[in-house]
Amino acid sequence: MELFWEILVSALLVIGGFFGLVGSFGLVKLPDAMTRLHAPTMTATLGVGACLIASMVWFGAEKGELSLHELMITLFLFMTAPITAHFLSKAIMLRNIPRETLPKPTEGDWAVYTPLSDTAAHELDEAVEIEKERAEKARKKAILEDEYEGEVDGTDPVDEGKDNQK
Repeated sequence: MELFWEILVSALLVIGGFFGLVGSFGLVKLPDAMTRLHAPTMTATLGVGACLIASMVWFGAEKGELSLHELMITLFLFMTAPITAHFLSKAIMLRNIPRETLPKPTEGDWAVYTPLSDTAAHELDEAVEIEKERAEKARKKAILEDEYEGEVDGTDPVDEGKDNQK
């Protein structure tokens, strides 16, 4: 094997390893699910793709025959990773993240929360029910915190509200 091909294969493997390491580190260290989603779908995909292309180059240079298996795997990976990330992000938005905590889109609203999106109607209804449950829990928690605050400072928030209504 010529020196050029060995250097090229080595460089692709180092690049692949670097992207894999960055993707793994991002998956562990990024703060929330939506940002953690980008680490494996972007950087790790490039890492695996570089390793597969290195394998394709090595077999082509060493054995003199072109192996298209690695190329097909790389293309399939590059085509499916964005679609998978899209589905995972929609699932995260529907199931785990309250609408208010999401960053505001520049135009319109998030597609998950619009009635004409590709989300099934029953999923949208479930998301609305989950939001109502979260709002009810937050309201009950606020009431409990107000009651606790009254115990600490000696005032009764319920009586203060009645005084304001008179």
